[in-house]
Amino acid sequence: MKHQGVEDNYRHKGLRQNLVKTLQTKGIKDQKVLTAIMNIPRHFFLDKAFEEWAYQDVAFPIDNNQTISHPYTVARQTELLRIHKGDKILEIGTGSGYQACVLSYLGAKVYSIERQEGLFQKTYTLLRKIGYGNIRTLFGDGYKGAPRFAPFDKIIVTAGATELPKTLMNQLRIGGLLVIPVGSTEDNKKMLRIKRISEDQFTRETFGAFKFVPFLQGTNNKI
Repeated sequence: MKHQGVEDNYRHKGLRQNLVKTLQTKGIKDQKVLTAIMNIPRHFFLDKAFEEWAYQDVAFPIDNNQTISHPYTVARQTELLRIHKGDKILEIGTGSGYQACVLSYLGAKVYSIERQEGLFQKTYTLLRKIGYGNIRTLFGDGYKGAPRFAPFDKIIVTAGATELPKTLMNQLRIGGLLVIPVGSTEDNKKMLRIKRISEDQFTRETFGAFKFVPFLQGTNNKI
């Protein structure tokens, strides 16, 4: 597999094997998630300058002051979603597209919203070049979700919120899950898993602290 002249070679695959081992030592147990991490070339989603670091468990800057999340964060959020083949999933914050590809690899039908127009266009093009054109990418305000495609089996938010967005909760089907980092400070977001159990009832579980870029309302049309 290649992207813009960048190969996915045996060295990259060896680095991914080491990354998978690192994620296992950090507590990732879902074998399907680990297989997705093993098979998706993360260096395709980073600037060439960062290629050597692509398989370390660190976040990196991408366009529009956004980041590609730590592989552990991607794996943990994905694990918490309990994905089944055919799940209809809404992702808030397309970013580089890496998280969306992990979800798609696991057999989900993915809808992904990005508020930064320049980043949206770049990632839209990338996903088609690397064989993930089945991911439905949307430019818009993630706070509003995607009501015309709702309800969703699962929703994942890849930016840190200060409170639970009711609009997104209401776009879950009954029995659906929302995984979202929530907290008052950027460096200490608690990962929550919300389950919709009726029209107006939800349960909540908490899973550790994470760091995320802020979940912002509106769109940024600068390219």
